[in-house]
Amino acid sequence: MAKIVNGQQEARNRAEGALARARTPRSRQDLLAIYLNDHLAGATGGVELARRMTVWYPVPGQQATLERLAADIDQDRKTLLGLMAVLGMPVRRYKIGVAWVAEKAGRLKLNGSLISRSLLSNLEELEILRLGVEGKAAGWRTLRELAKVDDRLEPGTLDELMARASEQASLLEELRVQAAAQLIGAWPATP
Repeated sequence: MAKIVNGQQEARNRAEGALARARTPRSRQDLLAIYLNDHLAGATGGVELARRMTVWYPVPGQQATLERLAADIDQDRKTLLGLMAVLGMPVRRYKIGVAWVAEKAGRLKLNGSLISRSLLSNLEELEILRLGVEGKAAGWRTLRELAKVDDRLEPGTLDELMARASEQASLLEELRVQAAAQLIGAWPATP
């Protein structure tokens, strides 16, 4: 009985310690590290999704386009890692792992087809990727603001990254519209 009581007290102490740490104001450096690690996790999931789409996307002639896009997204992820290193930001590997697992788990979502891809899969995955690219662009814009006061960041590089994200978003929107048209074209006509 004493062991149970001691175990419960230890658990309460750990929980109270965690709450106290959570309530402690964070420095701007800590907040930026959290922000960039969240973007890194999103980039990890985006790279995994883009790579998978290059294999499974069923539209002839678009695999090469998706392969280039996946390579660009992967390069952007590596660039983010480099920028984090320049800023002295720690990489939180657990966030990367969670994003990787989440992307794999996302494959299990219901899409109207139990064992194969459906037209809905194409549309949803392109929308998810597009949202990810928009988020990435926001991250580059945030770092561009930081570059105004932190000379470790190169404004021109960030401008290029923002332009590339805009091009990626445009490409994904074109593919998304095509996927939507395919889905709607497969829609049964109503009398």
